[in-house]
Order: sequence, then structure tokens, then C-alpha cells
Amino acid sequence: MLTTARGRARAFFSAHPARTVVLAFANAVLIGTGLLMLPASAEDGAPTDPLTALFTSTSAVCVTGLAVVDTGTYWSGFGEGVILALIQVGGFGIMTMASLLALLVSGRLRLRLQLTAQAETKSLGIGDVRRVLLGVAGTTLMVELAVGAVLALRFRFGYGHAIGDSAYLGFFHAVSAFNNAGFGLHADSLTRYAQDAWVTLPIAVAVILGGIGFPVLLEMLRHRNRARTTGRKNWTLHTRLTVITTAVLLAVGTLLTCLMEWTNPATLGAQDVWGKLLNGFFHSAMSRTAGFNSLDIGAMQSATLLMTCMLMFIGGGSAGTAGGIKVTTFAVLAAAMLAEVRGEPTSAVLGRRLGPHVLRQALTVALLGIGLVMAATLALLSVSRAAFEAVLFEVVSAFATVGLSTGITADLPGSGQLVLIVLMFIGRIGPITLVSALALRERTRRYELPEERPVIG
Repeated sequence: MLTTARGRARAFFSAHPARTVVLAFANAVLIGTGLLMLPASAEDGAPTDPLTALFTSTSAVCVTGLAVVDTGTYWSGFGEGVILALIQVGGFGIMTMASLLALLVSGRLRLRLQLTAQAETKSLGIGDVRRVLLGVAGTTLMVELAVGAVLALRFRFGYGHAIGDSAYLGFFHAVSAFNNAGFGLHADSLTRYAQDAWVTLPIAVAVILGGIGFPVLLEMLRHRNRARTTGRKNWTLHTRLTVITTAVLLAVGTLLTCLMEWTNPATLGAQDVWGKLLNGFFHSAMSRTAGFNSLDIGAMQSATLLMTCMLMFIGGGSAGTAGGIKVTTFAVLAAAMLAEVRGEPTSAVLGRRLGPHVLRQALTVALLGIGLVMAATLALLSVSRAAFEAVLFEVVSAFATVGLSTGITADLPGSGQLVLIVLMFIGRIGPITLVSALALRERTRRYELPEERPVIG
């Protein structure tokens, strides 16, 4: 009977690429949980309780960064290695990793593996999968090595760490940053480096590059030589939307953080002008699903926390290491609202008309995200005595796989931590991917219903 049930479950998840992605991430979380429960993973040599291991594994695979124990002191070197591997696999993409390994070993990909890799990397066609996989691997390695080297040199010559410790600190934070994970080896995250641009800026660059999405990165690299010869970038609409919206949100986040925290003695108030601008920019970049912090999040103004929630909910680019509803979703919804206000029959952005299915998909992602955040906030408020703004901040951070925290995660009861685990998992694989994976069947309607217009607004 049990064998039959397992067979049915396996058939259900393998029938659709989205189901395969969900199952792959779930298996990675379970494997990570098992490894972190081993006595060798903890610094004191004692087995870790299942909930702590599950929460940490989910946070690492889903590249979130929320933690119920201090990463640098609780976990041993082996445990930190497991977390780093889970971050890399989760950020790179489980099906992307599996497809790349198959490509390297056999030199070719089976059709099913190409379909699942295509679903995860958002490749335009089957013929793009091989090129995308190699491009993703090369870009990931290049950025992580470059940022890790800069950080290692800074830790070695700026803070006097041993060569081995400097390299370990540098590359751990580089991998965590590019994958937008937010796991750090210091209990205070990066607050001790708040005035050090040689630490914060390379991490911010890695976060931004990882957060704009692999399709955008690969297209920018592919058209770099063409731009040198012709003077034209010829970017697709997706790339232009992602780059422009990301730049605008970074600027707006920096400006609002500086304005609202400029005189707050617990955050920016005690710093000089350069420090305020640097940390305002760093907080804006980290709010885009990274999770590192150079300022005390719990000491921020309520208005700053709300603004940060908005940035976290929007998130970064599609098919990358970022979470949230994604910047293209936000831009499409903004274009649709602008068209409706102007009374235009169709929505357009940057000289291109948007199809109705794009608007429906964007609206679905946004409404599903809002519904999940509201439901999880209600659930946590019912089991926790934390303030509403702290609970909302934690929920949005989990759903958007950010990892920023006001400090209440470790104090939540087990049921509250389970809620965050579910949110992190859904936030990483995406609401639409989950709904598509759980759909009982796909149907094509062969008729149209009579049209009628209800009153709106």
C-alpha cells in the first residue's frame, strides 16, 4: 500500500516540470535537514533538534538568511560547509545544477531534464537551455571568485585575519551575497563593517548582480561586444524593464532610508554624511532579498520598516537568486494602472504593448503574494506576542526570501517558525510554480462564456 502511494506521488510530481522543481527543492531541504541534525554539524558536538535543522536548511536552500541560531557560533565547520553548499545549490537552482552535471558528464540532456531546467531558468526555448546552463555556471563562478577575492584581501590586510580565515570569511560571504542568502558568520551580520566601503560595496554589487536574474545578466554579457561596435545595446523588454526598475527602486530606497533615519541615533544619526549615504544605499540594496544588514533593523523607525517591507515584497529580477513578486511584475502592474487611468485600451511600456496573459500573470502573482503575507501575519499574531510591525516585517522577509529580521525569529514558538518555513519555501519556488505543480490537471476551454461587466470601483 505504501509503495503504491509513493508511486502515485512520484507520478504526480513527474508529470509536470513545475512539480519536478517543487519536489527537487523539497528533497534538498530534507537532505540538508538530515545533515544538519548530525552531531558533527554543531559546534558542541550534540545532535541538533529537527525544527532548528529544518528551519536552517529551508532558509539556506531558499536563500533567505533567517536564522533561529547564530550561524558562526552554533554550527561547526562541517555545519557551515553544509549551509554554504545548500545556499549554492538553492541559489543556482536544483534542476539547473542537475542539468549542468548531466551536461558535463554525458555531453547531452534528455528532453525531460531540458524541460525542467527550462522551467527553472526561464529559458525561451529548448535550444537555449545548454547555453543558459553554461552561462549561469560561468557567471556565478566569476562573480563569486571576484567578490570573494576582494573581501579576502580586505579581511587580511584591513583587519589582520590569518590568510585561511580571511579566505574563508571572504568566499563564504561572497557566495551568500551573490545567491542573495544573507547568511553571515558574525552575530551582528555586517554592522561592524558599517563604515567600511571595501566590505559593504562588493557585497552590495554581488547582491545586485545575483538579484537581477540570470537572463538579464547573460543578455547584458552577450550584447556587450555588440554595443561596443554598434553603440546600441538592443536589450529585450524584459532586460530593460528589470534594469530600469531595479535602478529606480535602489535610488528611491536609498533616498527614503536616508531621509527617515538621518537623525536616528541608533542607526544613521551618529554617522557622518558619507557613512549615512553608504549605509542608506546598502540597506536599500539588501532590502532587495539579500538579508545582510549594516544597521540595527530593530532600532529603525516604523516608517522605514514599512518602506523596507514594500521593497522586500517587490524583490528582484526573475529567474535569479532574488525573491519577492519580482520587479517586472511590479512594472507590468504599474503600466496597467497607468493605462487604465489614461483610458487607454491596452497597456504599453517602453514602446511595447503588453499581452493580456502577461497582465493576468502579474496580477495573479501579486494577489497570491498579498494573500500569503496576510494569512501568515494573522497566523503569527495568533501565536506570538510580538508587535504587529515586527511580525509583518518578518513575514514579508520570509516570503520574499530576504532574511532581514527585527530579531523575533528565534523567539517565535515552533508553530510560528513552521509558518515561516512554509513561506520561505513558497517564496523561493514561486506562488505560480506551486499552484501549477499542485493543479490536478490542465484544461483547455473550447468555448467562450457570455461577456458581462460588473461595476468596478
